[in-house]
Order: sequence, then C-alpha cells, then structure tokens
Amino acid sequence: MNTDKLIIYTDGAARGNPGPAAIGVALKDETGKTVASISRRLGPTTNNQAEYQAIIAGLEKAVNLGAKNVSMKSDSELAVNQINGQFKIKNTALRPLYQKVVQLIGRLESFSITYIPREQNRQADALANKALDGR
Repeated sequence: MNTDKLIIYTDGAARGNPGPAAIGVALKDETGKTVASISRRLGPTTNNQAEYQAIIAGLEKAVNLGAKNVSMKSDSELAVNQINGQFKIKNTALRPLYQKVVQLIGRLESFSITYIPREQNRQADALANKALDGR
C-alpha cells in the first residue's frame, strides 16, 4: 500500500448550528482505493467547526500514514477559501483550528485543497452521517 500521495475527502456535519456534530473522512491512494476512513462524533459544535475538525483529522491520519503529498477535497467553501488565503478568518473560534491545519500542512511536501460539490463528496458525507446517527 503506497501512502506517499493521498487524496482526502472530508465532511463535517452539525444538526442544528450549533448542535450535535460529527466528521467523515475518506483517505484514498492514487488509484482511488480507500486506505483509511474516519467516522467520529464530536460534541455540540457548529458546522464550520466540524468541517475544520474533519480536515484536521484527515491531515493527522495522512501524516501518521507517512503521506508526503496530499490533495484534499471538501464541500466547505468557507474552509477551503480560508485555507487557500482567499477569505479572512473572522470567527475567533475557527482561528485555532486554522492554525492546527497550517501546522499539519507544514509536515507535508505538497498540499492542495479544493472545493467540490456535495454530490462529489458522498463517501465522506455518509461517514459523517453514520457517526451522527450512532451507526
């Protein structure tokens, strides 16, 4: 299993905003094979905080697997644009999460994050909902 280059799909979900929340993450190799996944409940939080928590969990797992090159896909326009430096981080609760993302990116040789529509993020969405539903 080659984990040098990974494609990571992330999703955070909150029922209510804030409300019960969860994350879903699918890590795939270059061939599209899922090498790891995360489906985890969070405490009550906002949807944007859950999205960041999913990104952090994906990056931590990638680093632990020895990945050097990560291409991340997320359906959170806010998080993607903030991480890419296109949006300012106005919400103070997101700042420490953003800083953790930056720290983890620093451990990689290359990193990109791209916005994708929810329809292209079904696996991560299903993992988040599985955790939220307690399945």
